[in-house]
Amino acid sequence: MLRRPGVVERLVDALRRADRVVLLGDTLELRERPVAALLGVVRPIFERLAPALAGKPVALVPGNHDHQLGEPWLGRERLAGRPLAAENEWRVPPGDDHGPAGALASWLPRSELTLAYPGLRLEDGTYATHGQYLDLYLTVPRVESLTASAVFRLSGREGCSSAADYEAVMAPIYGFHAGLAEGATGAALARGATLSRSVWGRATGDGRLARFLVGQVTIPAVVAALNRLKIGPFSPVLTGEELRRAGLVAMARVADVLAPDASAVLFGHTHRAGPLPGDDEAEWRTLAGTQLYNSGNWYLESAFVRDERSPYWPGTIAWVSRGEPLRLENALRSA
Repeated sequence: MLRRPGVVERLVDALRRADRVVLLGDTLELRERPVAALLGVVRPIFERLAPALAGKPVALVPGNHDHQLGEPWLGRERLAGRPLAAENEWRVPPGDDHGPAGALASWLPRSELTLAYPGLRLEDGTYATHGQYLDLYLTVPRVESLTASAVFRLSGREGCSSAADYEAVMAPIYGFHAGLAEGATGAALARGATLSRSVWGRATGDGRLARFLVGQVTIPAVVAALNRLKIGPFSPVLTGEELRRAGLVAMARVADVLAPDASAVLFGHTHRAGPLPGDDEAEWRTLAGTQLYNSGNWYLESAFVRDERSPYWPGTIAWVSRGEPLRLENALRSA
């Protein structure tokens, strides 16, 4: 969305009102082109944001699409034999020696940039994380959840009870994507990037024949086969509502592991902001009573977003203030 006229200006207006900024994952798309090429694309955007961020702490939380941002620090933790904790925050010095995150620090010279992974505590005690670990429990058969379930089965693990456990399962997937982005052709990367979108569009689109063949025949058959192989379990239902419901159930399991004592957990990943007016509040609470919030996204997913009334409409900002309820604001809706 930031390539569209006027959108950066709306984001800048919001950033000026903030005391601290947390970029909650998938800030960079590092799975669709080599790092050097991607940095050339995004540098002008960050340089336009730099004045609004000047003098403010900025925390960068890697997600599944930019997990590589954290590699310099995660690698040091592995070399030291330290298991990954649920809360980590490292200062990012400017310069290429510190990977893509160091490049971002160079473009934001008047901000103190830190890298937090897999999450961090905000000023009001809310635990914030991108939320990609939920793919391990997501019953919607997206490519990410299929891959996570398969790798988990291959790992021989019986469950995940810590951030280190989740990372042991998910990091090989992210490493594969990072390596592929550096070596594969542009055409191959483009096909991979649109795979889930294409399947979703055919299963839920306007074409009756395609919707029947994909949504009513192919997907149920594939899901049944995967479930028999004990990869999953998955549901054959592909709708935005099911993605919201299943995503919240999955995130609740992750929240109970990463932040069992938090009163609130803020995540993104599934692109569906919430809770929104009209949502079932019970869906947005874990069994332990933790309140879940989703920060939405800044990517227009045309496969299931018809107009700006959609709960998946991009442009959401989560405002966190000590002593006040977390507030969601959409900077890109016309009203």
